[in-house]
Amino acid sequence: MEVFDLIGPLYRRVQRKVEEGAQGAQGAYTGEQDQAVEGLSVGVRAVLDLLHKHGPMTVPQMGRAQAISRQFVQRMVNDAAARDLVESIPNPAHQRSSLIRLTEKGRAAIAAVVAREHAVLREVGGDLTDADVRTCVRVLAQMLALFDTVDVN
Repeated sequence: MEVFDLIGPLYRRVQRKVEEGAQGAQGAYTGEQDQAVEGLSVGVRAVLDLLHKHGPMTVPQMGRAQAISRQFVQRMVNDAAARDLVESIPNPAHQRSSLIRLTEKGRAAIAAVVAREHAVLREVGGDLTDADVRTCVRVLAQMLALFDTVDVN
């Protein structure tokens, strides 16, 4: 329970920091990247990150991957599409469920966000080792797997 007690506040604070950082994105990123990142919500950022890591996906696939409803993912995809960060392309495996992929502007935006986030996360203090981080990831993955059957729709 101690882990769960820490995860909730940590998650919410990271969300706020990401949104705060996106609204004030300056520094090393200029021009189109700043415009693409400005006002980027955590939900849109999650969509961009999934597509960056996994390539084109359907809305239902993204919902399952993030354990969130298809309706929420669809709203985030719509927001991202309105900003020209993603686009729909035909899905050869399923005519009614298009694939969503990053545009060039979307690739630039997620690259800028990830670079900024990594810079912030490098500030985590202490004497954490790579083994500590791997152990933490393993524990959290096991905890997540425990709830794989929870319906998010």
